[in-house]
Amino acid sequence: MQKLPPEAYTLRETTPHLGGNAMAGNKLTTAYDLVEQMQYLYVRVVKAKDLPFKDSSGSCDAYVEVKLGNHKGLTRHVEKKANPEWNQVFSFSKDRVEAGSVEVVVKDKDSLKDDLIGRVVFELAEVPRRVPPDSPLAPQWYRLDDSKGNRAKGEIMLAVWMGTQADEAFPEAWHSDAAPGIKSKVYLSPRLWYLRVNVIEAQDLAPSDKPGRFPELLARVALGSHAARTRVSQRGGASPLWNEDLMFVAAEPFEEPLVLTVEEKLPGKEQVLGKAVIPLSAVERRLDAKPVGSRWVPLEGEELNKERKLPSRVHLRVCLEGGYHVLDESTHYSSDLRATAKQLWRPPIGVLELGILGAQGLQSLKTKDGRGSSDAYCVAKYGQKWVRTRTAADCSNPRWNEQYHWEVYDPCTVVTVGVFDSGSLHGGGGELRVGKVRIRLSTLETDRVYAHSYPLLALHPSGVKKMGELQLAVRFACSSLANMLHIYSQPLLPKMHYLHPLSVAQLDMLRNQATQIVAARLGRAEPPLRKEVVEYMLDVDLHMWSMRRSKANFFRIMGVFGGAAAAARWLDQICRWRNPVATVLIHLLFAILVLYPELILPTVFLYMVLIGVWRFRRRPRQPPHMDARLSHADHVHPDELDEEFDTFPSSRPPEVVRMRYDRLRSVAGRVQTVVGDLATQGERLQALLSWRDPRATALFVVFCLLAAAVLYVVPFQLVALLAGFYVLRHPRFRHDLPSVPLNFFRRLPARTDSML
Repeated sequence: MQKLPPEAYTLRETTPHLGGNAMAGNKLTTAYDLVEQMQYLYVRVVKAKDLPFKDSSGSCDAYVEVKLGNHKGLTRHVEKKANPEWNQVFSFSKDRVEAGSVEVVVKDKDSLKDDLIGRVVFELAEVPRRVPPDSPLAPQWYRLDDSKGNRAKGEIMLAVWMGTQADEAFPEAWHSDAAPGIKSKVYLSPRLWYLRVNVIEAQDLAPSDKPGRFPELLARVALGSHAARTRVSQRGGASPLWNEDLMFVAAEPFEEPLVLTVEEKLPGKEQVLGKAVIPLSAVERRLDAKPVGSRWVPLEGEELNKERKLPSRVHLRVCLEGGYHVLDESTHYSSDLRATAKQLWRPPIGVLELGILGAQGLQSLKTKDGRGSSDAYCVAKYGQKWVRTRTAADCSNPRWNEQYHWEVYDPCTVVTVGVFDSGSLHGGGGELRVGKVRIRLSTLETDRVYAHSYPLLALHPSGVKKMGELQLAVRFACSSLANMLHIYSQPLLPKMHYLHPLSVAQLDMLRNQATQIVAARLGRAEPPLRKEVVEYMLDVDLHMWSMRRSKANFFRIMGVFGGAAAAARWLDQICRWRNPVATVLIHLLFAILVLYPELILPTVFLYMVLIGVWRFRRRPRQPPHMDARLSHADHVHPDELDEEFDTFPSSRPPEVVRMRYDRLRSVAGRVQTVVGDLATQGERLQALLSWRDPRATALFVVFCLLAAAVLYVVPFQLVALLAGFYVLRHPRFRHDLPSVPLNFFRRLPARTDSML
């Protein structure tokens, strides 16, 4: 694969003509001000009247053909009506049309050859221009002419005007530069709940009665395609005891009931002793940790004890947990941290606006008529709202210029934009991945327009490849600075995650269920958002073992501790008198701090203030992007790539090596995650004074300044005494929620956003 220079993988600032009258970087307030204005010719075909009958059967199956140069749009045909109605809108991009007139032709559909009924021709120079928010252009009746320009029978009601993508007719119009039937769409993820099922015990079962055999009884709970079961009860007989919690993910609207079966393990099979079906609409919902009442549910089945006429039943405690946030995406790239229950939501703190301008130099991933072809579209995901642009048919430099917005509840969240090539457009395979971009909102200055061209990087078995560039314009508008700064002191996740935490294994299992549910629900929309698109946007395979990613995390840790190593080398030089002047000054400073120990902490905090102020001039001015060098994707060994793209379980012979190799990858995947988390914590320490998150650094600098002043006034011994008493405080004065400094630290950005 051809090696590209390092600058080809970097972010480039662009200066698009946003809003039609302003450049990037200005504060724009007009509609669609984060995209370039695109000129479109709109033709609204409403209806016709008094059309003649052309068929031998004496009927008229009319439809309308709108032609502009080489582009042609068709309405549906209306059977056997002389006064048909269509109410369809056609749009033609002015940039891709060279014709001087638009022709509206009314035809009669026939099995052999369609008959011409009449037509209307409009010169583009005479078409009126409409600028939103002007009132819509009223349609008018136009007489039809035949092919020779003579008066024909019938009239058609039309409206023809020039406009932009801000026109209200744009979303539902037929577009000449888009794939047929594939328009821009907005999707909403289903509302997800955690379902907790506490299986306590059962009574009056009828297990098999075999002498000398202890009955092995268990409970199996299923919700849709997901199932879990308890351990075998240690209390045998007709009344087994389990008292186990089982967790599931449920999505509104609740279409599938909860199914519980009590089973007995027999040699070679499991026999069902009873079954209960519970609709989720009847399940209690709770918002906090208050206990939920249990209930006895009767079991139904053929294996019940019918001789004693005793109804078998099971003791359950079932509830829908509204106090948790259901994780369906990686915790590193979460776009939403709110609890499921809307009663626990805080008011939004701002608005995220995203302008998807276009792409350049997209690589062809499929062939059409013997040549490379690209049918690209974008998908953006933030919170529960997914958006999909229209598909640009057979174009390597598509221009979408579509703008979307989301309400923001937490600045420490990430918006993800993916580019895909529609492999299913011409009856081919699935959707093909081109690349994606992640932007963390906390790294953006408020009310500033960021217009950049992001490199689209993809990893292939032959190495990293640049698939093109995506041009975006982003603005994060804050409604209240005080409310946003207050968010930094709040827990990252809802309180239930800390009061009743779920295990790592539970979270992984539940996240897998959630991604499957979201993919299935979005796949039922029209047009569908296919499973491979949803999984790519949600980073389903992020936990898989990769030698390349493990090396990248290791060198991230080395970079974190690089500052400590540099300080050790500097101290070694001071001790060796390499710079006598510096060594003498250090002696004086050391003597002052020893003689006046109350100056130690104020000096440290004041030094941090000076570092923060000094680094303000060199603060990052661009949002983070995918970094091939940080991800160790530019110089990766071919054998490591072969390992990363290997299937799981492995497909490499021999069998013994496959077993050991899979075991190694499973263990190393966990190590890789731990190493990455350690690197994240270290990078958050670095982010305190790096101005990567300007609000967090400003808060920390102000805190250091106040701490330096307070510690200068208050005796050090008193501070140490209070700190020790606080650490050793009584449990009565403790709470399970994380402290304010810990909440602030967890919200600091790390370099995970730049990992490929």
